[in-house]
Amino acid sequence: MEVVINDANIADVLASPVPVVIDFWATWCGPCRALAPVLDEVASELDGKAVVAKCNVDDCEDLAAKYGIRNIPTLLFFKNGVLADRSVGLVSKQEIIKKINDLY
Repeated sequence: MEVVINDANIADVLASPVPVVIDFWATWCGPCRALAPVLDEVASELDGKAVVAKCNVDDCEDLAAKYGIRNIPTLLFFKNGVLADRSVGLVSKQEIIKKINDLY
C-alpha cells in the first residue's frame, strides 16, 4: 500500500499496526526518481505487511524539518509510530526489505 503523506494524515499513517516507510523526495531529484519504481515494487511485494508512503519535501517543508531531512531521497522506517531507522540516498530493494523485516 502506498500513501501520500502530508501534515493532515501523517499521524494516521504512523498509527499503522505494520511498519511504515516514508520516502522523502522531490520531483527535481534524479536519485528520487530512480528510487520510485523500487519503492513501488516493495509496496507491491509487502502489501499488508508494510505501508510505503511518500512525502514531497517541497510540499511538506515542516515535516521534512521535523525529521531532520537534509538530503533526499531519505527513507524513514517507523515501528509503532516511532522512528526506528533511516537511510539516505539511493538504496537497493533488498536493503529496504531487510530494514522493514528487521522491524518485526
